[in-house]
Amino acid sequence: MTTVLPPVRLIRDRPTWLVYLLLSTFATYLYGLSAALPLLRADQRTSATVAGLHGTSMALGTIAAGLLLPLLTRRFGRRATSWIGLAGMNAGLLAVLPTDALALTLLGYGVAGGFSSILLYTSMAALSDHHGPAGPAAISEANAVGVLVGMGMTFGLSVVAQTALGWRAALLLTPVASVLLALAMGRVWPDRRAAGPGAGAESVARPGWRFHLAGLVLFCCVALEFSFNLWAADLFADRTGLSAATAATGLTAFVAGLAAGRFAGARLALRLPPTPLFAGALAVTFAGWLLFWLSTQPVLSYAGLVICGLGAALHFPLALAALIAGSGDRADLAAAASPIWAGAAMAVGPLALGTLADGFGTRTAFLMVPVLIGLAVAGVLSSSRRA
Repeated sequence: MTTVLPPVRLIRDRPTWLVYLLLSTFATYLYGLSAALPLLRADQRTSATVAGLHGTSMALGTIAAGLLLPLLTRRFGRRATSWIGLAGMNAGLLAVLPTDALALTLLGYGVAGGFSSILLYTSMAALSDHHGPAGPAAISEANAVGVLVGMGMTFGLSVVAQTALGWRAALLLTPVASVLLALAMGRVWPDRRAAGPGAGAESVARPGWRFHLAGLVLFCCVALEFSFNLWAADLFADRTGLSAATAATGLTAFVAGLAAGRFAGARLALRLPPTPLFAGALAVTFAGWLLFWLSTQPVLSYAGLVICGLGAALHFPLALAALIAGSGDRADLAAAASPIWAGAAMAVGPLALGTLADGFGTRTAFLMVPVLIGLAVAGVLSSSRRA
């Protein structure tokens, strides 16, 4: 029988909402550029493999962010580092808008990916420290708010793409939202909680095998989610016969599942142990993938993507929480390691899927998803048994 944890309260103060809104702005960039990739590929007339290089560029930027993050945090502090990340993310996004030149769009994706990772992981570390035992729930809810915004972004981009404005106009939402957020809440930042008994001993201990295993699980989860973000619309179009612009709404269905799952997951994380919750979320993702992979009907494909999103909703928050726990609750250490694992996943996952799609078709390439799910389940259960 699954153990129910003692109730923990999640108090949403003004600093908490700042991080939620930072994640929302991040989501307009991430899901906007992800949904735009098939449209950018059509404009550039490139292969799936070449288009997948945009994901690789984002990944290289993310890895660079992980290597630079400790230096930036020590030099400027978490607050300034997060705003630097937001500014750089917008600079990369704006570089993509005026051109179809492959070299410039790859550069824009890479710059945006690196600085957005600085924003994401620094703010997540601050949120985790700010809420202590309620940190996993806060991380899940922050991502839920962001994903809800991302759902609107993907749908809005699909609609705008079919008008005279074109899909690039929809991406202007990110810099506009960033400026408004800086003006409204630029002086707000989460405080650290006081360290509990024994924290000093944890802070000097070297991270053990559980820390590295949690990193591998994070790798699998990020590779899985980014594969859906960048290539689910292609499979949707191939299997149902919808146009690329219309099939982009399939990502909206996936993101809708993410939003619903993360709001529900924030409640479950306050009550249930992480291992059964994580394993259950991975099982739900597999069920949704199977329905999506087998379907040729738009309605069933939408349903499969929603179910995939429901399961995948908890992958990143629980994997990040496990990495923080494996680090001895040193959130800055986990924040620096997370972009390296996530960046490697972003590089390998979408590019491997794109290469397989060129060689064997997108449907066969999506068999990579259950492989990643199986590896993640093995990592989660192994960590639980040996803890």
